[in-house]
Amino acid sequence: MDSPLSLPALLALSLVLLVALHLARRRRVAGKNRNYPPVAGTVLHQLLNYGRLMEYLTELSRRHRTFRVLTPTHNKIYTVDPANVEHILKASFANYDKVGTMHGVLEDLLGDGIFNVAAGAKWRHQRKVASHEFSTRVLRDFSSAVFRDAAAELAGVVVAAAAPGNKAAVDIQDLLMRSALDSIFKVGFGVTLGAVLGPSCEEGAAAFAMAFDDASERVLYRLLDPLWKVKRFLNVSSEAAMKRSVRTIDDFVYAVIDRKIEQMGRDQQEFAKKEDILSRFLLEREREPGCFDNKYLRDIILNFVIAGRDTTAGTLSWFLYVLCRNEPVQDRIAEEVRAATTDDRDVGVQELAATLTEDAISKMHYLHAALTETLRLYPAVPVDAKSCLSDDTLPDGYAVKKGDIVNYQPYAMGRMEFLWGPDAKEFRPERWLNDDGVFVPESPFKFTAFQAGPRVCLGKVFAYRQMKIFAAVLLYLFRFQMWDANATVGYRPTLTLKMDGPLYVRASPR
Repeated sequence: MDSPLSLPALLALSLVLLVALHLARRRRVAGKNRNYPPVAGTVLHQLLNYGRLMEYLTELSRRHRTFRVLTPTHNKIYTVDPANVEHILKASFANYDKVGTMHGVLEDLLGDGIFNVAAGAKWRHQRKVASHEFSTRVLRDFSSAVFRDAAAELAGVVVAAAAPGNKAAVDIQDLLMRSALDSIFKVGFGVTLGAVLGPSCEEGAAAFAMAFDDASERVLYRLLDPLWKVKRFLNVSSEAAMKRSVRTIDDFVYAVIDRKIEQMGRDQQEFAKKEDILSRFLLEREREPGCFDNKYLRDIILNFVIAGRDTTAGTLSWFLYVLCRNEPVQDRIAEEVRAATTDDRDVGVQELAATLTEDAISKMHYLHAALTETLRLYPAVPVDAKSCLSDDTLPDGYAVKKGDIVNYQPYAMGRMEFLWGPDAKEFRPERWLNDDGVFVPESPFKFTAFQAGPRVCLGKVFAYRQMKIFAAVLLYLFRFQMWDANATVGYRPTLTLKMDGPLYVRASPR
């Protein structure tokens, strides 16, 4: 992918930022009663550190728990203070919203879906319907069955790769992404993609997945590129590629919607029995004609995809990456899974998957802790931004101006010693367990992987269910090691914390 800015543009931007810095200092002097956060850099510094942006922000956060980054038009405020997070997400929820700059940046990809829309009628409608669906036993049972089948299918692919004499490395991240895509399309939209089997993948699914990844990366560039609107108007560079990706995404998603509508037209009585989320939305539209159109459904679909595929598959990838360097943790999880399911019996993939009932996975406290510890260090959404609607003061005493973008930082927060102790950078699942080995949650304003307050993730239980089923199957059957013991893995700068390349592992049968 091309750099977000050329060298001349960077020089021009640096000049603009120097002027902005000078004006900010003058405003600071003029505003005698306003205590603004310290300036830790400019958007130019972020661009220069783009390949290691999370580490850069973490370093700044160790020096300043709340700080400002200057842009030509507004302040970007970053914080790792849980009191500030609670203020933004709960106490002053109405004053911090997904509006203005952020909505425009993400609109091409996420439209007016639940993650990008302001807290108005559309947000309330989607949250109400989604809340109802996630709380129903029908969706719980349906999704569990889908996850068990998907995990068994994935394990079958790994079994073949782990067979004696097979010297090929397994790219487990790619397999997890494909399997999660299969799962979320089945649960969300009643569509069987077959993505994990590669060549038999439904026509367009592979292109959709690639386009979605590309678009997710390019919208993040927009947050740092003040010229992105000019590029979009001229249809050049990264914005021309963005347009192509969105076209591919739209073609696939609208085809899915059209097929569902056709099914509903053929037999509405039978369609009413459908358990997937898209069908439920279509049935609601039938009850209230005109309440939303296909574009709105498209936005809902893509928001569910980024929630149900990118986050869970990404977390499972980081989970296995960390566990490749922690074999005792792998063994302890395998023992816990065995105790909760088959006890001393050795069973095959299908029988194992069938034992992963709601009751069984609820007993897996250590697995839950290990997944949560992964999310602490590698949160699916590493930084989340809100726009300030009116002047405010944060609990730490720092002022925020109307129009400022306020960012709380799950990635940096997971590495703060003042929050987690001197071993904050270490992977230690035991920190989540009490003396009886029972999982004990932390405040959602300290552990922010699932947001908190009115926007708390409705799919949290759903996500843990999916991850625990996949992890239980894989670790019961296999022991994982890095294919290259010295290899390290970085991340791609996308909306979610995705690995920047393959995760090649060696899978050995237990």
